[in-house]
Parts: sequence; structure tokens; C-alpha cells
Amino acid sequence: MPVLTRLIPSPVVVDISRGALDGLAGLLADQRISPSGKLAVAISSGSGQALRERLAPVLPGADWYPVADGAIDSAVTLADAMRGKRYDAVIGLGGGKIIDVAKYAAARVGLPMAAVATNLAHDGLCSPVSILDNDNGRGSYGVPSPIAMVIDLDVVRDAPIRFVRSGIGDAISNISAIADWELSHEITGEQVDGLAAAMARTAGESVLRHPGGVGDDEFLTVLAEALVLSGIAMSISGDSRPSSGACHEISHAFDLLHPQRAASHGEQVGLGAAFAMHLRGATEEAGLFAEVLRRHGLPVLPEEIGFSVAEFIAAVEYAPQTRPGRFTILEHLDLATDQIRDAYADYAKTISC
Repeated sequence: MPVLTRLIPSPVVVDISRGALDGLAGLLADQRISPSGKLAVAISSGSGQALRERLAPVLPGADWYPVADGAIDSAVTLADAMRGKRYDAVIGLGGGKIIDVAKYAAARVGLPMAAVATNLAHDGLCSPVSILDNDNGRGSYGVPSPIAMVIDLDVVRDAPIRFVRSGIGDAISNISAIADWELSHEITGEQVDGLAAAMARTAGESVLRHPGGVGDDEFLTVLAEALVLSGIAMSISGDSRPSSGACHEISHAFDLLHPQRAASHGEQVGLGAAFAMHLRGATEEAGLFAEVLRRHGLPVLPEEIGFSVAEFIAAVEYAPQTRPGRFTILEHLDLATDQIRDAYADYAKTISC
């Protein structure tokens, strides 16, 4: 008899609302995540530390663990500090780096992890991946997805606006990533998980087509939901394929070639996605990407994030080396330097019209 259904890895609860932090203790107890209240809370030195005073009275059974950075050494140190303490769960309170550290540390000690995000910078908040700095630069580590996802819109609104803008770029890049996945299916026969693709595409389209701005609660809710859905899509597919294509290869190239000058992840993947759409001949879609990115204050040209055209061309040429085995429009076209230069000139002219 055929299997007619499958289990989908996803959080037990997702709370995206104003004042969500006020209900955190009750949510953890009601969902049986931490009935005893014995928690290990990993906090960032910035937003997490600032919220500790507010949360300490409602989480009396919690131990607080400041985390210095997003390095794998910090994640291992956190895991070692938690061993033998009999916690119910680990809470990651802060931005993406702290949540990634908490995910890795929780996996290492075999505890469930709840993510309490203080900004919307990227889709790693709810993904089955921890991106951690290591001796070779930066690595991706497979981990269980968070068992709960809490996003307080009041806290997100207080974060620097650049974090929201970064999340916008990451969300809409899904559309380019899915186009790459479908291209790989057509050319190489790579299997596409239809459910993961539909979820990631829907997430990207919801942000791309929304008329609101970064100051609107409705738009922030849609963006937060899109980032959570992107993470779940990656859990369904078992890797980052639904949300990572040529756009992310270009961003990784910037990170590796210019580690001290790289812009935010979302700025780089948003620019990469617009250019990738142009490369595949989707001129109208590339124009829409550029229009939406500009409306939200994101870059559409490399000079807007401090890179020359020559540096952008070099990053595009190097990009396929960042993800060996991944097939995107860059691998398909396999453009020489002069061809990338011509394609970029055409892209810049097209989106300026």
C-alpha cells in the first residue's frame, strides 16, 4: 500500500504578534516545551542582553548565557556549559547569529530549541541549518529546526531598519532560487520537492507583491511569516535549495573575496537575485525586483554597497565555486569575464529605464 502522507518538520507553535514576548512563559508551559520552567537562554550582547531584564521576572527558572559571537567555538562552549543541568529546552534570544549558536548547541546536547528573534534579517531563524564562523571562514551545519518560533513585532520595530531591509532581500531571493532549482531539474534531472518549492515561492511572492513598507505592522507580519515559511521549506527539502541559488552564490563570493567589506546578507542576495533574473532572460521580473528593492531602500547596483563594477563581475565569475555541485543559471551559462561584463552593462541599462 502506498504511503499517502508525510510528516513535515515544523515548529510546534509560531507566534508573530505585537507583545509576543509578554506571553513567552505561558507559551512554553502550555505547549509542554518547558513545563518546569528550567531553561537555558542564550542571549546576544545587544538586543538579547537588553531584553534580559524584561524577561528575567517571568522566566525565574532560567539560566542566562551571554554569547559573544556567531562562531562554532561559541556554540561548543555554550553546549559544554549546559551539560548536566537538566534543562527542558534552550532559548535563543537575539538575532540570527545567536539563534544559530543556540540551534547548534541544543543539537549537541540533545535538547529542543525555541527561537525568539529580535530582528528579521534573514530566513535562518527557522531553518534546519546553523551558519557559524570557523577557522576556514564560515560553515553550514545541519541541526534540528526550532520547536517554537516567537517574533515580537514591537521588538522588531525597535531594531535598526537595516535588519528589516536585509530580510526583504533574503525573502524575495526565493523566487530566483526556485527558478534555479527548476532549471536544474530540466537540465540535470535534479528532483524538485514541489511542496518545498511552493512554500518558498509563496513566501517570496508575498513580500515582493505586498504594497506596504517597513513601518507597517501588516508588512512586518508578512515578512516574518515569509522568513519562517522559507525555513520550513528548507526543512521539508532537507537542504537550503528552496531558498538558495545563484543569488546566494554571488553573496557567498562577496563574503569570501571581500570579508571585511561585505554588505548585509539580504542586500547581497537581493542584488544577486535581480541580476540572476536578468541573466535568465526574465527582463520584466528583474525590473520588478529592482523596483521593489529600491522602494524598500535596498541596493540594485554594486556601487550602492561599496563595490565597483569590476569587483561585482569578479564575484559573479567566482560564485559557482562557492557551492560545488549546485546547478544554477551561473553554471548553466558558464559565462566568461567579458560576457559577464556585457550582461551586467545590459542589466544596469535595463533597470535604469
